[in-house]
Amino acid sequence: MTMTHTLTPTADVDTDIDDVARLIDSDGSRVDDAELERWVTDVDASMLRDLYRDMMLVRRIDTEGVALQRQGQLGLWAPCQGQEATQIGTARALRPDDFAFPSYRETGVCHVRGAQPQDFVLAWRGEVHSTYDPYAINTATPQIIIGAQTLHAVGYAMGIQRDGTDQVAATYFGDGASSQGDVNEAMVFASSFGAPAIFVCSNNQWAISEPVAVQAKFPIAGRAPGFGIPSMRVDGNDVLACLAAMRWATDRARRGDGPSFIEAVTYRIGPHTTSDDPTRYRDKDEVEFWRRRDPIARVEALLRSEGAFDDEFAASVADAADRLGAAVRSAALGAVTRPAIEVLDDVYAEPHTGIDEERAWFQAYLDGFEGEEDAR
Repeated sequence: MTMTHTLTPTADVDTDIDDVARLIDSDGSRVDDAELERWVTDVDASMLRDLYRDMMLVRRIDTEGVALQRQGQLGLWAPCQGQEATQIGTARALRPDDFAFPSYRETGVCHVRGAQPQDFVLAWRGEVHSTYDPYAINTATPQIIIGAQTLHAVGYAMGIQRDGTDQVAATYFGDGASSQGDVNEAMVFASSFGAPAIFVCSNNQWAISEPVAVQAKFPIAGRAPGFGIPSMRVDGNDVLACLAAMRWATDRARRGDGPSFIEAVTYRIGPHTTSDDPTRYRDKDEVEFWRRRDPIARVEALLRSEGAFDDEFAASVADAADRLGAAVRSAALGAVTRPAIEVLDDVYAEPHTGIDEERAWFQAYLDGFEGEEDAR
């Protein structure tokens, strides 16, 4: 499936949702899309409940992260509320041996890949450089530098080619990052070498305070074909559509047909990060417009219509969310800050003279503060 819609200028951020492929409408009703549906024919009520549970757990992690930052326990947090369907749907289409390259907002991707409660908070708390071992869950460290992870993913994908396996590399970035040179350069390399790389653009309508309609006059999915990369534009608040799109992309990659591009049209309900005040640049009516298209609520509505959502299931999900939320809080509140000198540990896998020099300089600096506590 390639992008076939007419490329017309994008509308305002609060109405640009019609020209997308979807399988679940905002009210929870099923949408007839044969091309998309063929990729999710195996998804029954049980699998749909699993996707719902995943999204609920991710929302709970996100809620705890915001609360912990507001309480001074974390230095920063990048909320993902509203984007759960994009993250869960696409990540669930990956195999364990595939490699994911997320940005700083892909809490759901990290959850699906196997990140543990402490992995979501210790880096944001400043206790460690990175929490999980990337090779333990085949997921790179969340990237702060905008768009850099796309180059990393394509490089890894080119390595996959040389290994002769059928793995794929999937990279996640936002609409703002799509304007970065790194993303465009990554697409050049991916296309030129036919690398098994998948670009997932979470178009959440805002690059901090810059609306997508200002930086992208046409749908972002339209850029990829210019690089020779087939693309698909889907409803990013529809977990089934996101699952289907990623299966389409992974199938192409595993068959040796090269890279694919997915634009998931979604919305960032919260601030860009907890240091941001979105009320200064967004209208509350716009936010409410998107709240009514909540990705979790629409799956619940669909499950209820099929008789697959009852009080027992709701209670089990709520209990799992409570336990996960408690574990995330415990990981943050129970963290023990290491001596400052240890910030230089684990920077390199092997001894390095440059680090030795930095360590000596930093230790001398720290020694200059000795006795200050006693003086106070």
